[in-house]
Amino acid sequence: MAFTIAYSRKNNPAYQASSFRTMLRFFMMVIFFSLGSANTLFAENKQPRTTDAVNTPGFSIQSLETLMQDRVYLLNAHFHYYFSNEAIEALEHGVPLLILVNIEIRSPRWWWKDTTVAELEQGYLLLYHALSESYVVHNLNSGTQNNFIRLNQALTFLSSINKLPILDANLLDPGKEYYLRVRTHLDIESLPAPMRPLAYISSDWQLSSDWYEWPLQK
Repeated sequence: MAFTIAYSRKNNPAYQASSFRTMLRFFMMVIFFSLGSANTLFAENKQPRTTDAVNTPGFSIQSLETLMQDRVYLLNAHFHYYFSNEAIEALEHGVPLLILVNIEIRSPRWWWKDTTVAELEQGYLLLYHALSESYVVHNLNSGTQNNFIRLNQALTFLSSINKLPILDANLLDPGKEYYLRVRTHLDIESLPAPMRPLAYISSDWQLSSDWYEWPLQK
């Protein structure tokens, strides 16, 4: 008799409908909480917003200017850094990312390639400390180090160069014209050896701005 009652309930349409609704509610709750967790994770790793309709990984130079102080040329520049998800994941798993800023002073020549008068390279090492859950920007030229709680704070700090000495004006020929070239890029050579082959061919790691040129005022 017990078997007959159990079998009858299982095959009852009302019972089947009730069970289906219960299972449906369960799966909807699972999906809801999964989406909530994913949105929370994305918010924690958010990078600085841009005015672009779609944020695509890449570096760019937003503005650049030079000024002279005590016969020394100084550089002010503003960059935009937007890393790929792959680069951020590697960073947060302990891979340091080296951002380089290349600066060149050139003199134009109409009959041959422009001559390079001076070159300067600024290096910034971006690291993540899992123990303190903080991001570190280490200036390899000056040796200074700055710590940040969030990634977007570290990238905002990296985005500006203010009054960087680049050249003694006394080294230039007063009778010639000069201009400045600047670019910034992620140094793939500094990545761990096993990561480099993929980084060389992947757009997720080819993070570099174009060269930005600016006339050097005398």
